[in-house]
Amino acid sequence: MNAPLPPSHPDAPPQAGVRLQGRHLRLGYGARTICPELDVRIPDGSFTVIVGPNGCGKSTLLRSLSRLLPPQAGHVYLDGRDIHGYPARAVAQRIGLLPQSASAPDGIGVAELVARGRYPHQGLLRQWSRADEAAVQAAMAATGVAELADRAVDELSGGQRQRVWVAMALAQETPLLLLDEPTTFLDIAHQIELLELFRQLNRDTGRTLIAVLHDLNHACRYASHLIAMREGRIVAEGAPAEVITAELVERVFGLPCLVIDDPVSHTPLVIPRGRAQPVAAPA
Repeated sequence: MNAPLPPSHPDAPPQAGVRLQGRHLRLGYGARTICPELDVRIPDGSFTVIVGPNGCGKSTLLRSLSRLLPPQAGHVYLDGRDIHGYPARAVAQRIGLLPQSASAPDGIGVAELVARGRYPHQGLLRQWSRADEAAVQAAMAATGVAELADRAVDELSGGQRQRVWVAMALAQETPLLLLDEPTTFLDIAHQIELLELFRQLNRDTGRTLIAVLHDLNHACRYASHLIAMREGRIVAEGAPAEVITAELVERVFGLPCLVIDDPVSHTPLVIPRGRAQPVAAPA
């Protein structure tokens, strides 16, 4: 009997029991490679947040995990199968995606756009149902856009539009939800409100959430699993309390800092040191 291949072997099968993972991925656009070689496994039931400096490959990785970007090499596996072997509808029933920049058709209303999140569940023999309506209403209520239901999307502010897109992703009711910079355009109060919603969804329903965030302190407070990237590679991953140190932050972001205990959430809190101030000459 042949011995099983080690996990690092290119022909080894995907890890059992992990719904979404990438093996030996090389990612990029055209001839340009952004991520030369990486393996990633998203813990089931986690709120995973990907962090790193601009241009490090965070959104590229998320696009590949969602099937929007085919890898130059390697494979993304969903439920043990290459994600590109599924029909598009089957993927959409498993993975919801909030892209970084989404555009709505001219004149579409809020309720109509949110209802599009139910399209993967429709078919020739299954039309609009009470369950679909309930999912749409619940998603709009959770994101605070129910009062905007009759408004046109293109009349809304950037923050309102962002919450409508989040509502559409929630209405899809998928076990995996991918969010590319979901707090873009939102003021600080709505950022916290939305991140609280994501954490609640993760804890109450067991959905696996994967988000790209720019705010490292938000990532530390809300993530259960953190992936830190630099120059297209994963340099550290794990629980925020285990991963985030002053040394790692300086290595990844080039930012001298202190890492202290957040007095509210008791998660790592990154305090930038800033530039040294000149010492005043004695009078």
